[in-house]
Amino acid sequence: MTAFGPGDWAPSAAPPPPPPGSSMPVTGGAPIRSPFVAVVMYTLRACLPARRWFALVALCIGALLFGALTGVLDAPASRGFGDIAEHALFGLILPLTCLAIGDAVLGADVRAGTFQLTWLSPVPFWVVALGRWLGGWLVALVTLMPAMALAAYIGGVPDAAGPMAIATAAGAAAYIALFLMLGVLVRRSAIWALAVVLIGERLVGSELSGVGQLSPMWEAEQTFAGLWEHGDRLLRDGMPHGGSGIVRLVLITAVCLGVATWRLGRMRPFSGDD
Repeated sequence: MTAFGPGDWAPSAAPPPPPPGSSMPVTGGAPIRSPFVAVVMYTLRACLPARRWFALVALCIGALLFGALTGVLDAPASRGFGDIAEHALFGLILPLTCLAIGDAVLGADVRAGTFQLTWLSPVPFWVVALGRWLGGWLVALVTLMPAMALAAYIGGVPDAAGPMAIATAAGAAAYIALFLMLGVLVRRSAIWALAVVLIGERLVGSELSGVGQLSPMWEAEQTFAGLWEHGDRLLRDGMPHGGSGIVRLVLITAVCLGVATWRLGRMRPFSGDD
């Protein structure tokens, strides 16, 4: 062992590692990725398998085909596309596509029993909820939103493309937050999500405007109707539309994410067999 005199240089001891859970920076080595960015990247990479992407592509193609149906209707293009938007694009394509995304980002993970790995990690629950929601919304922005806007061009009403894109983006944000919330509230989240869409929105929401005001489907449609110059036929009494519809969808998104975060902090991680 080499001895060092008083004037000799001696290597300094390595600094002790930071205690678990502390925010002390770690020097040296590769930079540590932000937990929020890591959650978003994990969502984009692992939560959407090939069969989910196949369903998304099929639904987006369906949106384009519905837009093409406008040309075969015996009505002016603006009226025909309004009917297609009400019954097919907002009534079918938007909720089903968002269900495929929103269930994949969390509900399917919980059912498979793999979410317990995330639940046990030292990541705040609000980061998990917000990161997974953002990952799903980004998928909707690059798949569903262009398809819905392109459907307006195919339908011969290019002036509806912008309002359609805005309404789809806002509606998808609220829908994915809703389905993410259901993924941590109930076990059979996909079945509950279909029940919410088919019974709560399609049946009850079509008759009661009070329920429709809480529905991403109806509020997305009203946002489109208020922003499109030919959307007067789609407006419903007593419901926010246009910019007010966007505000309502943002509120729905925030409430659903808040409930999901609250539930994440109180749920018990369970295996896929439970």
